[in-house]
Amino acid sequence: MRPLEQVPRNALVWIIITQFALLLPHVLRVPAWVCAVYLGAALWRAGVYRGQWSFPPAWLRGVLAVTCAFGVYLSYRTVLGLEPTVALLLVAFALKLLELVRRKDAYLLIFLGYFVCTTEFLFSQELPVSLYNLFCVLLLTTSLIALHQPGENTFNRRTIGKAALIMAQALPLMVVLFLVFPRLDPLWNVPLKSQSARTGVSDFMKPGDITRLGLSDEVAFRVQFDGDIPPKSQLYWRTLVMSKLDEGAWRSLRYRDVPVQERRPQDPERSGERVSYEVIMEPTRQRWLFALRYAEPVTSGILRHNDYRLSSPQEIEDEYQYRVNSWPATRLDPELSDWRRQVELALPEEDNPLTRQLAMQFRAETDSDQDFIERVLRHFRQEAFHYTLRPPALGDDPLDDFLFNTRRGFCEHYASAFVTLARAGGIPARVVTGYQGGEINPVNRTVIVHQFDAHAWAEVWYPGSGWTRVDPTAAVAPERVERGLEQALAQEGSFLADSPLSPLRFRGVQWVNTLRLRYDALTYSWQRLVLGYDQRSQYEFLQGLLGKVEPLRLAALLLGSWLLVLLPLALVLWWRNAQHSLSPADRAYRLFCTRLGKLDLGREASESPSGYATRISEQRPDLAGVVWRITALYERISYGAGGQSAPLLASLRREVSAFRPR
Repeated sequence: MRPLEQVPRNALVWIIITQFALLLPHVLRVPAWVCAVYLGAALWRAGVYRGQWSFPPAWLRGVLAVTCAFGVYLSYRTVLGLEPTVALLLVAFALKLLELVRRKDAYLLIFLGYFVCTTEFLFSQELPVSLYNLFCVLLLTTSLIALHQPGENTFNRRTIGKAALIMAQALPLMVVLFLVFPRLDPLWNVPLKSQSARTGVSDFMKPGDITRLGLSDEVAFRVQFDGDIPPKSQLYWRTLVMSKLDEGAWRSLRYRDVPVQERRPQDPERSGERVSYEVIMEPTRQRWLFALRYAEPVTSGILRHNDYRLSSPQEIEDEYQYRVNSWPATRLDPELSDWRRQVELALPEEDNPLTRQLAMQFRAETDSDQDFIERVLRHFRQEAFHYTLRPPALGDDPLDDFLFNTRRGFCEHYASAFVTLARAGGIPARVVTGYQGGEINPVNRTVIVHQFDAHAWAEVWYPGSGWTRVDPTAAVAPERVERGLEQALAQEGSFLADSPLSPLRFRGVQWVNTLRLRYDALTYSWQRLVLGYDQRSQYEFLQGLLGKVEPLRLAALLLGSWLLVLLPLALVLWWRNAQHSLSPADRAYRLFCTRLGKLDLGREASESPSGYATRISEQRPDLAGVVWRITALYERISYGAGGQSAPLLASLRREVSAFRPR
């Protein structure tokens, strides 16, 4: 094998380091044996590097490839989907190391590494992931540079500095392309993630579901209001409306469950002050969105439903940004259709008989629907009910068991019991799930809503007033609504009990809390300005910059921005090349040749200094003496034993400076 076809050992070491760096983000989502394949391939290649082993034969590489592909199928029970596809790619990336012999193999491996690097963005696009991927691109570029350094047979750490310089030079162009280059829709759909998305609230609710979310400190979404932030007690983020009780679980009505004439959302008369805000939600793999009471989307493409909730046409697979206007004081459905009344009064006939009897008792004691609701809330306030994340298990009639025996529960227990009592008392009612409250970040004035802010409450219908929010949890634990879950569970000590290292548990430590909030503000800016820079945002940016988005103006902007970025860089590179590529003697001799060239006596590219001097002496005998003096000095400096000595260099400069031929 010719030396130019060999892979330098410096490049081989950088390639192996890069492979493990690219594997690291996937370690927790791929089977453990994939990591073992990486380690085995690296050890085998290191043995070849030391001359202890030989490359595996072709039949063995084929067996390993088939075995690993079958292993992916056994681990995921499929080869379709995002996780198995990425696992196959990682395995191929590792096994390619076993046939890394020539430079062309290294090229293929490095270019495959760039593709592997982008797969991490399919799982997460958060700021730390992006910074780490940028580091992986730096390692890949370092490997590519090391591949073009033949003769580097030892590990050279300085190679990464050259890669960093190249990436720094490309950074301005990358920013221009991000801002200006048209953002096109993907040409294909990525297979859905099966394990990485967080679900949050679901489309059904039974005691214990929201309790589990109360143990999580993950962020559900972030909100930024255009004006003042409403009080925490008014921040009820509606997500789902549950009108159907089936086998102890509350469920949302499906689209086909709603008659055609009831499917179109109503347009009530707006009243009260408008609240405008922007939401950035984390991926949920669901379609529903979060908004305050009676929301109208500003962002196009968002669906409105007849129960006044919002949803997306597609499942939310990545961070999703949208704008909403809400009018919380608006009356919703002041008149109720017969079908809707029947749905919102329906109860299973034989379940929870004691709860029904209690509702009949309260109905007999009151004269109006409002008095009945107040009587139920007074029952929760006066009896020995407790708000807890650790409720006991319930029996076959869970509401009877909760209301008359355990009397300990979370928000879903109280919302479910309240709506059942209201329906048994003849009042249309339904369960609403979502989130309540949120943490205000003083750094950027955003509201951070965590998973532990998940909440369930009720809506009851009054004639003329329409749907009215009633939160039975506030009757038992008013601090939950006013001050948040942490204060409501202060005595119990169950807040984030399963997450002892959560930064939220150290909010009392000033510097820890400051760092946490500043990082969250940075995350919000990243999501809003970078991840949220979609086609609409780009169009608004270009419209503000150009006045009118036209193909000619856009092309001029692209060319102009590229010239603005690349021309100074090209000038700097040319200047550095001109200054540093020639020695002082070379620069003096080039000036000598330039002055002769003005007399049509220019030097040919193939002529040596002595051959050039001979030709000039024959054509211009009058210049022979000075030409040979300058040539002798230049050859002595460049090729003689004296080298770049100061006296010889000074003599050469004097002779060239005085040389003014005519």
